[in-house]
Amino acid sequence: MGRPPADWLPTPYLAAQPLAYRCLALTASLETGAGFPDCFASLAGDYDDQGISCGALQWNLGQGTLQPMLKEMIDRHRPLCQDLLHEQFPVFLALTVSSPPEQLAWARSIQDRRLQVLEPWRGLLKTLGRTAEFQAIQVRHAGHVYGRALEMCHPFELTTERAAALMFDIVVQNGSISPLVRAQIQKDVAALPATDDPLQAELARLRIIAHRRASACRPEYVADVRQRKLTIAEGQGVVHGIPYDLEQQFGLRLVPLEAA
Repeated sequence: MGRPPADWLPTPYLAAQPLAYRCLALTASLETGAGFPDCFASLAGDYDDQGISCGALQWNLGQGTLQPMLKEMIDRHRPLCQDLLHEQFPVFLALTVSSPPEQLAWARSIQDRRLQVLEPWRGLLKTLGRTAEFQAIQVRHAGHVYGRALEMCHPFELTTERAAALMFDIVVQNGSISPLVRAQIQKDVAALPATDDPLQAELARLRIIAHRRASACRPEYVADVRQRKLTIAEGQGVVHGIPYDLEQQFGLRLVPLEAA
């Protein structure tokens, strides 16, 4: 199936992290095409009128979702921020307490005509995203997504890490599973043949969810969403030309959540 990108860290590091961390890393990688840890250091300019977007879930200045994370980083890890940012630290500190219009104006002032963030800020912000400290903050700020993912497992009696990862990805990419799609899934699940293997039964349900949620998308996106969701459901696959193995790369397994 090919080899993963060279920037992936060895499995033991991710496997030792909480399940919420691993789910976020997987979805961030699928969203950005970057391996770990660069998937936590994604950086985009003002293409969507949000100033700057950073991190695994593209928190941004325009919606006010990035500023609390930057402030938390300073409050919790000020010496590290000073070491990373050097002479730019006073600017970084002032940014977190400036007005929203000032923040957006500053963000646009450090971008070129292609809306690419310029150096040194591009390198500084990406370096910040690669730190374990800022990754932990990202995981905390994505906690509501993880909580929603676990809630969405209940109607389908899903109990594995891989199920949590699939639902997490659905929340991020698709928002939810509508009542109509839920009813279709439950109808398909009811028609499955009986099995004494609970993990095989779980896998069959995950495949049904992947197909049904993808089919509910706009026609031009169905194939892409289906491939992404089936890759998670089955634990392996290729998305946008990148091979994924959930257990090898993210420590995400078809095992009960209690083992996480």
